[in-house]
Amino acid sequence: MSNELPITNYQSALADGLLSAGCIKFGDFTLKSGLKSPIYIDLRRIITYPKLLQQIAEAYIPILGPLSFDRIAGLPYAAIPIATAVSLQGNYPMIYPRKEVKTYGTKAEIEGDFFAGETALVIDDLATTGGSKFEAIEKLTAVGLKVKDIVVLVDRQSGAKESLEQAGYSMHAVLTITQLLDYFESTGKVEKDKIEETRKFLAQTG
Repeated sequence: MSNELPITNYQSALADGLLSAGCIKFGDFTLKSGLKSPIYIDLRRIITYPKLLQQIAEAYIPILGPLSFDRIAGLPYAAIPIATAVSLQGNYPMIYPRKEVKTYGTKAEIEGDFFAGETALVIDDLATTGGSKFEAIEKLTAVGLKVKDIVVLVDRQSGAKESLEQAGYSMHAVLTITQLLDYFESTGKVEKDKIEETRKFLAQTG
């Protein structure tokens, strides 16, 4: 067990929901990088579970409360439904940077209304190394928006927080992978050997 803050009731309900929806799986998976992983996190599945999506949005709200921003920016594609749910829950105006720039019509790089000089808070689903966050920040700042904070659902604790902080940004997470593993282990919801295997894998790759 780690010395990380213990999981709260709403975090444990979310952890249970993510596990039962198959958003967090334990087994043998090949990652995009080619690495074999004992854990797979697929947060795109949450769109099939409206109650879980609502719970997730509610979990973002207390983190957003103290932060200063004008609108939220959801990152395509996995975080767009999350950002939309957060927008509805907190009445925050939303925009999003496109993955591919439109070659017709407005040729917009950013969808939604905004004004140069405003602050956009980035919403994403998962943080690993932070690479995709920097790409999105670049698109947002290129049109005159400011970015200070990034909020994710799960921090895989693989360096994203540190690399973003070094660049002057703050990253906040609803849940960390450590909290999830500690919780699944303490409740017996996932076999101990799978938890240990995952911890070893994360220590080697983190």
